[in-house]
Amino acid sequence: MIPLPERSATSIDALTPRQIVAELDKYVVGQAKAKRAVAIALRNRIRRQKLPAELADDVAPKNILMIGPTGVGKTEIARRLARLAQSPFIKVEASKFTEVGYVGRDVESMVRDLVELAVDMVRDEQLKEVGARAERAAEERLLDLLLPPRPMAPDEDPLRGRDSQTATRDHLREQLRAGRLDERQVEIDVQERGGPSLEIIQGSSIEEVGLNLKDMMPGLFQGRTKRKRVSVAEARERLKADEAQKLVDMDTVSRDAVRRVEGSGIIFVDEIDKVAGREGSHGPDVSREGVQRDILPIVEGTTVNTKYGMVRTDHILFIAAGAFHVSKPSDLIPELQGRFPIRVELDALGQAEFVRILTEPRSALIKQSIALMATEGVTLTFEDDAVTLIAEFATRVNEHTENIGARRLHTIMERLLDEISFEAPELTGRSITIDVAYVRRMLADIVQNEDLSRYIL
Repeated sequence: MIPLPERSATSIDALTPRQIVAELDKYVVGQAKAKRAVAIALRNRIRRQKLPAELADDVAPKNILMIGPTGVGKTEIARRLARLAQSPFIKVEASKFTEVGYVGRDVESMVRDLVELAVDMVRDEQLKEVGARAERAAEERLLDLLLPPRPMAPDEDPLRGRDSQTATRDHLREQLRAGRLDERQVEIDVQERGGPSLEIIQGSSIEEVGLNLKDMMPGLFQGRTKRKRVSVAEARERLKADEAQKLVDMDTVSRDAVRRVEGSGIIFVDEIDKVAGREGSHGPDVSREGVQRDILPIVEGTTVNTKYGMVRTDHILFIAAGAFHVSKPSDLIPELQGRFPIRVELDALGQAEFVRILTEPRSALIKQSIALMATEGVTLTFEDDAVTLIAEFATRVNEHTENIGARRLHTIMERLLDEISFEAPELTGRSITIDVAYVRRMLADIVQNEDLSRYIL
């Protein structure tokens, strides 16, 4: 039976599907159906955590298949959902598993990569929790370096000598905390980087043969230590990191990471349409169907051997996505189709959506451009009509060349601000307004010349 992950103080239990959609709206424009589907999936995961353990083990996640052209927000919706849920998240391209022929790359690597990411997440959380204790321990070690214990004279009063040492140490502590000793040099032991390197043949893994060389030969990989003179400021950071690592129990981190992956992990499988091959096909299609059959047990629920222990995939949420321009979802093998019961179609983006993408999200492209130029002392302003024209140009280029969705806005904006970005260090203190005339001057010729726009935009 899979143990459910413990909910932290920063739990999202209180978020309703409507509130989850509202959070996603801050970063992704439109695509209400896709947001609704992932919001329900996340809420069902929260509901499952409140069930009795016997029943919760039988409640499988409802995996989602997103269908839509490139650049409409499929990956961003999944990534933002994982960040909102504080879930381990990884994105893989299904087509990469066909790179070395029919056998394909080890599909279980997606689960191992997810566990590695979860270990990093949990370790970072633990390091933050022990930060204050590590800082105090590092301070004591630093004071020992700055004021080594001195031997007592035979006729010296032990009590008076200790009081004198304590007073000096307290005085040094005050100076250290005030930053007045940051430039002083001290000697500390640092670990040399590097060591023996091993090359693993692609498609194989140490886990498969049950070996963990770092555990078998720890001395081989730890590296040697050497004395090095560094500033007090650098020594403090190094010693703090060293003390924090001592306070973190990696066995606990590993267990928590595995539990988090099993209970709340999200794997986003992109380009699933690229491996949609029919039975009886020849050539690369055979490899594609083989990849589908390799992915199937991972999605159905299996146990994967990782260096942190066995990981069950029964309750990992899988979100698959593809454009499906050439193939159709029905071209996937029936068993895999059945493992993605929720299908949502994402809408292609037009001019109205491009205007919103440029201005509404928290990290909208126009907000980014204004902030970047502000670092150079340049005040950048965009008129509403100019924003509309930028969106119109992006729509026109997508219609006449390849439709790459919102990604077209990146190329358009870079071309639009090319002159300003280059000259910005010489324009400090200036205010520049991007109006319709400026947009036409920078973009009109390229957009109207279809052959040129294919190369430049």
